[in-house]
Amino acid sequence: MSDPLTGADDPASATPSPAEVSAALLDLLDLRTVDAGGDPSSRSAAVFEGDTRPQPGGHVFGGQVMGQAVVAVGRTVPESRRIHSMYSYFLAPGDPKLPIRFTVDALRDGGSFSVRRVLATQEERTILAMTASFQEQQEGLQHQDRAPEAPDPEGLPTTAEVVAGIEHPVARYWATQRPIDIRHVTDPIYLRPDGSAAETQMLWMRVISPISADALVHDAILAFASDYTPFEPILRRQGLSWVTPGLRMATIDHAIWWHQHVDAGDWLLYVQRSPSASGGRGLTQGEMFARDGSLVATVTQEGMIRTGRGARREA
Repeated sequence: MSDPLTGADDPASATPSPAEVSAALLDLLDLRTVDAGGDPSSRSAAVFEGDTRPQPGGHVFGGQVMGQAVVAVGRTVPESRRIHSMYSYFLAPGDPKLPIRFTVDALRDGGSFSVRRVLATQEERTILAMTASFQEQQEGLQHQDRAPEAPDPEGLPTTAEVVAGIEHPVARYWATQRPIDIRHVTDPIYLRPDGSAAETQMLWMRVISPISADALVHDAILAFASDYTPFEPILRRQGLSWVTPGLRMATIDHAIWWHQHVDAGDWLLYVQRSPSASGGRGLTQGEMFARDGSLVATVTQEGMIRTGRGARREA
C-alpha cells in the first residue's frame, strides 16, 4: 500500500551501490516455497514466502507486494505462458518487520490460458488479493498506439540530482536506495507542485543497474515499477506535491495489461494522466512504451487521496 513519503524514519544510513540495490530487488523477488501441509482438499496450487524491506512511509511498498505476487503466480504455470493481465486489491498496509506468505489458487488451465488467484498475508491478515491471467505465446491481429515525442532519458536529471542537497531521509532514500531509475520529462513534483496543473505527465524508468534474471522476474519488475508514480498525475492536476502538509494517500486497486514483454534494464516511457478525482479517490491511467515507441503495457490505479482534516482517516 502506497503512502506519501513524508515523516518517515531513515530505513538505512549507508549508501549502497546501484548494483547492490538491484541485487536487493532480486532478493525480494526470490520467493521461498512453503510446505502447504499436504491437505488434499486444498485448492492451492502452491504457497510461497517472501521477505520485506523497510522504506519511507512505515509500510511495505505496494509495488513490492505486487511484484512478489506476480512471481508467485508465475511459478505455477508453464514457462511457455506469460502473464498478460493482473488485477490487485490492496486490503491492508504491510508490516515491513514480517515476511509475506503468498497462497496461489489454480482457477483455470485451458488450452491457451491459465488463471491464478493469490492472497498475500501476514500473520493471517490479508494485505493483497490478486487475480492474474497467463497465455501461450500466439500469433494474431496487431495494432497499437505509439509513444509521444519525448527527450531521451540520458539527458534528463536523475532523482539524486533533483533532490541533491536535501537533508531528509526520504530524499536520501529516493536518491540512493530506490531500485528503479526514474527520470521525469515533465518537471518532478517531489518538493514543489506543478504550477501549470498539467493533465499529463511523462517519465522514463528502468532498473537502476543491469540484472540477469528469468523472464518472469522481468515481468514482476514491471509490476513493481508501475506503482511508484500513479499518484503524481492527481497531485500534478491539483497543484500539489509529495510534501504537501496533511497529504495522505493509499492505493485501493491496481491493474496491468502486458502487451509486450521487455527487459527491465531497458528504458520505458511511462505516460500518465488522471481523468477523475472524486469522493476522496483518484483514478490514473498510464501507458508504458519501449524505446522504439511500441506500446508495452497499460496501467490503471485508483487510490485514496485526502488532504487537510480528512487526511488522517483510514482507508
